[in-house]
Amino acid sequence: MSPMDIDPYSVLGVAADASTEEIKAAYRRAARRLHPDVNTSPGAGLQFQDIVTAHDTLIDPERRRTFDQQFAKRKIKQDSEFHFLLRVTPSKRAVARLSEPQVIYLLAEVLPDARARTSGQQRETRVNLTLVLDHSNSMNGTRLEKVKVAAHQIIDHMTEKDVLSVIGFNDRAEVIIPATSVQDKAALKAKVSMMIASGGTEIYKGLSAGVEQNRRYLAPKLVNHIILLTDGYTYGDDEACLELAREAAKQGIGISAMGLGQEWNDQFLDEIASITGGNSDYIKSASAVVKFLNDHVRNLSDAFAERLHISIAPDPDIQLESAFKLSPQPQPLPIDQGYIPLGTLQANRIASVLFQIQIPADIKNGFRSFARLTVVGDVLDNSYQKYQTLSDVSLEVGDNPPVEDPPVAILDALGKLTLYRMQERAQAALNDGNVEEATRRLENLATRLLAMGEQELANEAISEARRVAHTSAFSDTGRKTLKYHTRHLLASTLIED
Repeated sequence: MSPMDIDPYSVLGVAADASTEEIKAAYRRAARRLHPDVNTSPGAGLQFQDIVTAHDTLIDPERRRTFDQQFAKRKIKQDSEFHFLLRVTPSKRAVARLSEPQVIYLLAEVLPDARARTSGQQRETRVNLTLVLDHSNSMNGTRLEKVKVAAHQIIDHMTEKDVLSVIGFNDRAEVIIPATSVQDKAALKAKVSMMIASGGTEIYKGLSAGVEQNRRYLAPKLVNHIILLTDGYTYGDDEACLELAREAAKQGIGISAMGLGQEWNDQFLDEIASITGGNSDYIKSASAVVKFLNDHVRNLSDAFAERLHISIAPDPDIQLESAFKLSPQPQPLPIDQGYIPLGTLQANRIASVLFQIQIPADIKNGFRSFARLTVVGDVLDNSYQKYQTLSDVSLEVGDNPPVEDPPVAILDALGKLTLYRMQERAQAALNDGNVEEATRRLENLATRLLAMGEQELANEAISEARRVAHTSAFSDTGRKTLKYHTRHLLASTLIED
């Protein structure tokens, strides 16, 4: 981030009138926690860059004076504009000193400004949307017809201020609608209607053409997003697609990937989406395509902030084990990069992430820091869009800490996340050749789902347990249903005004 993208005072945790010595002391404290020589986590390396920038800005009298003058002008506008909040809740605020490692959880919630829902102001979210649609032979018939209907409805709901492009792909790519403002809707729908099913499936060609079209109107005031829909495996271009997704993410383009039917690579589509902050999901039947795609586009149109990223920097002796986005669209998140992409923050939903953290054995008693989190994103309605907020988490370590119940939100999330992980572990057991263990895990999953009242999903788990016991294999439909539908159990509800 550039010096003007951050508030150096908040980054260093010092007052606006801090002395040079106070600034140096704050920098030294941060360096002991986050300097790359002592902390190898990706989040620490990225956050330390901001700390260095903040220190260099404030330690130089001329640069500090220039920043104060420019920031004061900007802040006059910011005080009347929207922002988002970061709320971090640990599963424990006091932990026992143990002779073995232990796990705690941090629930990080990003909350949109309540004024975006209650002020009565008419918010205007403009979308730069690209549809990348598979029309290979396997899409022939009802599937392609439902996709056309969905595209028609999306066009109907877009405004003249929105931008649309449509790519059709099989073993080559065709720009059906070049990036354009949505004005002559009848003509745009007529172009979509001309799609016919033929050929094989090469996702890279379609995705590459989609990124090219989306870039034409790429702008910070827009929700720049690609929706990829396919019903097949791609051939030999997986890594090229992932590299393209990485480049798109750097430019602020999100990619959501939707698999239709059974014959598609869910791990591949999951990775494309997670790289860019988009969503990945499973459309079980052609009849569900229309509602599914329209719901997704409506969510994009309700964007409050875009290009949202979260960074977590555990202290040097603390280990980050996993991150899982709980809402608005649950999915695992990568932890091998400095900023973890979260994509769009909607005006009426919280974006939340559950971090699993390991504390080492024999940690010293006392009140101490554990992790530092930052969130950065573009608030679409603001004149100066870039916004950053941070939170520093500290906990008490003692021999006999008070007994406390974990927060209800974390307990609820862990309970539902356990269901998702149960199907993962069943798959892992099967991959290891342990059919009995895989069967047992699926039966346990069914029992838990029944207890929650999820009868249909429980029946799917029971059916797959029987199949695994007799054939030593999942069905493609059953495996994807259990994977994506146990994820859906974690999805958040709307924020109440």
